[in-house]
Amino acid sequence: MSSARFRFTTRSGISTNIFNFKLSTSTLRSQTHKLSSLSRIPQHPPRKTLSAFRYNPPTPTSTSTRPFTTTMPPTSKPEIPPLSKPSSSSGADKGPLPIRPSSSVILLSPINQVLLLHRVAKSTSFASAHVFPGGNLSEFHEGEYYPLPTKDGELHRDSKAYRLAAVRETFEESGILLARRKDDGGGAGKEMLELSEEELEEGRREVFGDRVKFTAWLEGKGGVADVENLVPFTRWITPQNQRKRFTTQMYLYMLPLNTTTAESQTTTIVQTPTHDGGVEHTAALFDSPSTWLAKASAGEIILYPPQFYLLTLISRFLPIQSSDYDEQRKRLVSFLRRVPTSSVKHPTSDIPWAEKVMSPEVVSFAKQGSYGNGRVILGLAKPGRELVDSGRGGDVERVILVDFRKEEVEEVKEEQTEGGEVVKKVIKTAVRVPRDLEVMERAEAMAMAAAPEKKEKGSKL
Repeated sequence: MSSARFRFTTRSGISTNIFNFKLSTSTLRSQTHKLSSLSRIPQHPPRKTLSAFRYNPPTPTSTSTRPFTTTMPPTSKPEIPPLSKPSSSSGADKGPLPIRPSSSVILLSPINQVLLLHRVAKSTSFASAHVFPGGNLSEFHEGEYYPLPTKDGELHRDSKAYRLAAVRETFEESGILLARRKDDGGGAGKEMLELSEEELEEGRREVFGDRVKFTAWLEGKGGVADVENLVPFTRWITPQNQRKRFTTQMYLYMLPLNTTTAESQTTTIVQTPTHDGGVEHTAALFDSPSTWLAKASAGEIILYPPQFYLLTLISRFLPIQSSDYDEQRKRLVSFLRRVPTSSVKHPTSDIPWAEKVMSPEVVSFAKQGSYGNGRVILGLAKPGRELVDSGRGGDVERVILVDFRKEEVEEVKEEQTEGGEVVKKVIKTAVRVPRDLEVMERAEAMAMAAAPEKKEKGSKL
């Protein structure tokens, strides 16, 4: 779309790895019987109500027929997991599988919309899902930082290598360049680096094909990667029982706002996201966090737990009803900097969002709720096996409820015949996808899990 003040258009785009989360129902149920004992600890009086973090889909954009529930908070205290003991799993005795370092970016437009890319159905990670731009670190592009440090958990900390990979992958996958013009001292100046579409596409092909290092290409264009304005916002480590494992540093990046004063007017030109010919992605789009969540709830798109969780957190600060984008960003940044991060008395509450590490684990099953039985409860407090006894952790106050279902997804691909004719072919792929996601307080979720199951009429049990 376009306006008189700035150009803001969308096309299609490429993408990321937070973690590859595919579990069968039997695996999920077996894990619930192998959990390490949980200890109860007292809570402070809650500083926030659940509604502060509960997502309410907007009426104009949501077509969902399944309303979100608003249940009363339980009177019992939640079970809080100790951070010193790893959860049991089928592969616990074999040690951690190899893990790949990666970066991902929650990219905000000048009107505070979020960019998501639609992955192809044949993808080995997040098939057919909508994801944030990002991907693996590259020894070719980030080679000056290799070998990556691994001692004392350093592989799982924010660093220059992760930041450069975040900027590079965003450029490769969406065509959007997060870079600034060099100043007289060779550092990042105040102005964003603006290049022609031809320069961007040529550079993107060269960088994606590993024919030129990303930093060298930027240097030749008189720019430097804008790593300083990447705001760390949680790290995600793939659970131990997955075939592909990643340690993904998440960042928030806010493209400059359009500003108008009595003296001047500043307009941000947003590069148009473009796809890679359908190799990894088929579409890219900016939209509000609440709209993305509404589409996921209506079954129109697929969001995996990390994306759903992070969109839920930021949607509270980026409402579509408000156009004061600067104030929205100030409130969001204030939230990210605030410590403690939770109303629950627990070591993880003193860990800022920039340093939180989450490795989702199944802690129980929800036996009641808006979508009935079948949803698992994913805890986010523990950092994963690699960081046991490190003092690091995630979010003890909230959990994610999700139902993993096996569905058949369709994808239309264009193929060229021997005669040169382009024909469209529908490809169907069976994948296990997350549905009926919901972020709620741990106390409420565990109360749902402890509630007796309702018997159907006519049951002999």
